[in-house]
Amino acid sequence: MRIGIDARMMGKGAGIARYVEQLVLALGKIDSETEYILFVNSSSRIPELGNNFRLVFCDIPWYSLEEQTKLIGILDRENLDLLHFPHWNVPLLYKKPFVITVHDLIMYHFPRAEATTLGPLKYFFKDRIHRVVLNHACRKAQRIFVTSEFTKNDLHQTLKVLLEKMVVTYQAPFETHASVDMQRRASLLQKYKVQEPYILYVGSAYPHKNLENLLRAWKIFKQRDTGGYTLVLVGKRSAFYERLIQMKEMQEGHDVIYTDFLEDEDLELLYQGASLYAFPSYYEGFGLPPLEAMAKGVPVVSSSATCLPEVLGDAALYFDPKSPENMASIIEKALTDEDIRLDLQIRAKEILMQYSWEKLAKTTVKGYHEIFSQLSSN
Repeated sequence: MRIGIDARMMGKGAGIARYVEQLVLALGKIDSETEYILFVNSSSRIPELGNNFRLVFCDIPWYSLEEQTKLIGILDRENLDLLHFPHWNVPLLYKKPFVITVHDLIMYHFPRAEATTLGPLKYFFKDRIHRVVLNHACRKAQRIFVTSEFTKNDLHQTLKVLLEKMVVTYQAPFETHASVDMQRRASLLQKYKVQEPYILYVGSAYPHKNLENLLRAWKIFKQRDTGGYTLVLVGKRSAFYERLIQMKEMQEGHDVIYTDFLEDEDLELLYQGASLYAFPSYYEGFGLPPLEAMAKGVPVVSSSATCLPEVLGDAALYFDPKSPENMASIIEKALTDEDIRLDLQIRAKEILMQYSWEKLAKTTVKGYHEIFSQLSSN
């Protein structure tokens, strides 16, 4: 069986790039029989893999016209039995069997011009084209891997995808092994002027991430804060973070630090000293960042929206993401009640045992084989 994987985004970072990297690594550990063809570009971060993996280089950008035209010929030359697209950006004219992974339907639930740096007209056409491509991919895919039961039901309700066509494959925190280097950690905190104790948020500043309300909640919390806490925001600098920095809650100086993007090793050092991790998102398809915080022993407070209670279970304290007052109260509770903090850390260890990339890979391979058997019998 020859399985292709569109791995052009595989590499270090977040989101789909990490998903592809971890899926490929896990497949390499559990499956030495299948022949895997990885379609990568010259900037892909390619791990060491077994002899059953082969690379095909194709420097074609995501969401481009070339992706809809030139990529098809490259894929067809490999005579694949099945192709796995890790996102919904499938060429409309690709005719051979494929599966996709759908991570979320943010474009349907947050179709707002402020969620982009494009002008209104460009945004309108981009959004409509993306919806056409996504709908086509969902209709034509042999199977759809989804990130949670919430995403499965969202696809069913929003796009009328049959429930039996979808398979839930939960992701897992990424393993890091940075040692506790106190001198390096002290230098890192000094570099970004981070004062201990602090609470942490790691991620983008897209509108659905709801950082505006987190800042409003932080202003409320600081009015009653006796512990001298700092809020630390970590994420790649973008137009969305620039907008956030202009908010009066950032400008007025309420002990908020923005670090920009951090490499994994430095981020690990920052996690090691965090008193709490806050995740205020309005919408997630899975919600990996709070799980990563739990894996590093940091108690978590989270929005109660969408999939987050499903994924985090009873290992987080939840707040209403629309209410800065409620968010502030839950943050205060999680910082000051030692019994709750210990309980969250104990429950987190139990929750984390449910998730592994090996489990995800086994479910994915099972799906590949089932589809291959169905295609062979037709």
